Amino acid sequence: MGGFFITLEGGEGAGKSTALGTIREWLQARGLAFVLTREPGGTPPAERIRELLLDPETGELAPLTELLLMFAARNENLERVIRPALAAGKVVVSDRFTDASMAYQGAGRGLGREPVEQLARLVHGDLLPDLTLLLDVPVDTGLERISQRSEGPDRFERTRPEFLERVRQGYLEQARREPKRFVVIDATAGLDIVGEQIRTVLEERLA
Repeated sequence: MGGFFITLEGGEGAGKSTALGTIREWLQARGLAFVLTREPGGTPPAERIRELLLDPETGELAPLTELLLMFAARNENLERVIRPALAAGKVVVSDRFTDASMAYQGAGRGLGREPVEQLARLVHGDLLPDLTLLLDVPVDTGLERISQRSEGPDRFERTRPEFLERVRQGYLEQARREPKRFVVIDATAGLDIVGEQIRTVLEERLA
């Protein structure tokens, strides 16, 4: 098969790390060549941008500054990791992609769709994920999960619940706009149920 681009999206505390493990195991069991990456991040320079964006000590950034940094990191990840892997016929699994920018900076920070869409056209043109798994969880549930972690909350996790609710609604709006690409998964269900939902979708799309 040719390259296949999967993205995993969701708000804070949605359980993306566990879901990534499920996807990795499924791909390994079928002997498929794959690459895992994350955004912001994926390359050494992009990981440094990630540190800046997630560090609580960074403090407030102008929304457009935040968006531009996200796309700077994304461009590096695309050029060095995502495009080469897809060209080699591999499955690429990215923990977040441009839908995150639409949700966090477009909806959450109030920038709207236009600046995100403009940068998306510039940075990745017509390259879109083949499949986007959206782990949906109510904000209060996600925040409760975060509070139980040993490490402290990052810069985004520390933001107000109203911001995170706008992010959640931004994601759901994206899913309504592109129902063929998005699969919304109820992340409040037990780990076994969420995992089974993910495996079912992968069987349908990649088998």
